[in-house]
Amino acid sequence: MREHPNVIAVQDALDAAGAHTADDAPSQVIILDAAAHTAVAAAEALCIEVGQIANSLIFDADGQPLLVLTSGSHRVDTAKVAASLGVAKLRRATPEFVREHTGQAIGGVAPLGHPSPVRTLVDKALAQYRDVWAAGGVPQAVFAITYDELVRVTGGTPADVA
Repeated sequence: MREHPNVIAVQDALDAAGAHTADDAPSQVIILDAAAHTAVAAAEALCIEVGQIANSLIFDADGQPLLVLTSGSHRVDTAKVAASLGVAKLRRATPEFVREHTGQAIGGVAPLGHPSPVRTLVDKALAQYRDVWAAGGVPQAVFAITYDELVRVTGGTPADVA
């Protein structure tokens, strides 16, 4: 799995950005023993709180991709997010739309390493954790990063999304 093109793209993006964890160690993609398709599964595999998982959710915002990085303990309030962005229609993206804009499949979408930048919102609730964990391009891959670093490396906007 470490040789998967998506994992390599994510690690390359992390390295290029100089991303790091709360211990100031470089953010490194690790491969879990099994795919973690949900925040609960990822949290259990990592022995952390589900809220520390930064779910990467792609939405179709009036035909444009929007990445919302939300705490695993939250559900995105699409009406609230749409109103805050001035978007007429915000809906969960189809698997084809997700792959087209990220190059990655649902369940493993990373917050970076996409073919081109995707507008990103980062759930402010993630800021309460020393480190958060995000997907690394495939369902078995994850990496640790601080909230501030996640905002920086994604070019994201902190937001209340729940």
